[in-house]
Amino acid sequence: MKRNTAKSGQGKPGDKKGKRDGKSFKKHPSRKQSAAKKTAANPNEMRLNKYIANSGICSRRDADMHISIGSVTVNGKVITEMGHKVKLDDEVRFDGQRINPEKKAYVLLNKPKGFATTTSEGKGRTVMDLVANATPSRIKPIGRLGRNSTGLILFTNDDQIVKKFTNSKNGVERLFHIELDKNLRADDFKKIKEGFKIEGKQINVEEISHIDGATKKEIGLKIKNTGNSIIRNIFDHLNYDIIRLDCVMIAHLTKKDIPRGHWKHLTTQELNGLMML
Repeated sequence: MKRNTAKSGQGKPGDKKGKRDGKSFKKHPSRKQSAAKKTAANPNEMRLNKYIANSGICSRRDADMHISIGSVTVNGKVITEMGHKVKLDDEVRFDGQRINPEKKAYVLLNKPKGFATTTSEGKGRTVMDLVANATPSRIKPIGRLGRNSTGLILFTNDDQIVKKFTNSKNGVERLFHIELDKNLRADDFKKIKEGFKIEGKQINVEEISHIDGATKKEIGLKIKNTGNSIIRNIFDHLNYDIIRLDCVMIAHLTKKDIPRGHWKHLTTQELNGLMML
């Protein structure tokens, strides 16, 4: 009987892979292949069909069909190229309607003093710093509160909700608690309630009232305008200084259980209420 003289781990003649230390080994990939694998995809870009699918319009396969027939525009230009990549901040429209690939988010902040209502950098402390960890979606504030004003601000990336607030005919009511530097005179109270003109522009509010148990320096004012500049204009025109301005309610949303400087996600019930406005 012939003894096997082959050493352990030694490959047989003609064996292309061979063995090393008793284990099979393959040829290492080239440097070009390794570099290609290490090249990470740009997190701020995605294929157009995926962008459409993520927005909930349709599947990727159906998105390709809609792209091919010219139903999709990117930054105002019709795109029919398969595999076209878009940035997350591009304006993508499907049949004329702007779409968003991110998960819809609705965050309600109780703003403290000292924070500007802006998404711009270089403005010091902003409300975006306060909601930075609320959601990975790119939310923005609806409307404004001055740096020294306080109260509720709603953030979202849902264009339909934004349109409800900025609709010139309907809008969404916001209730403010305002403290003035002196008592509000009866004739000025009546003027604000009935509406009046400032430099030829008609100024109307939804409601004005005194605060129960407080002096006549404090009032409640309900408006549908998304900014608070209209409030400043009213009292500047009537020669009052605003000492404190606090947004206490947006539609049916209140500050309950939201300490100053904190935020919360809207509940399904709260969101449904906004959708029905």
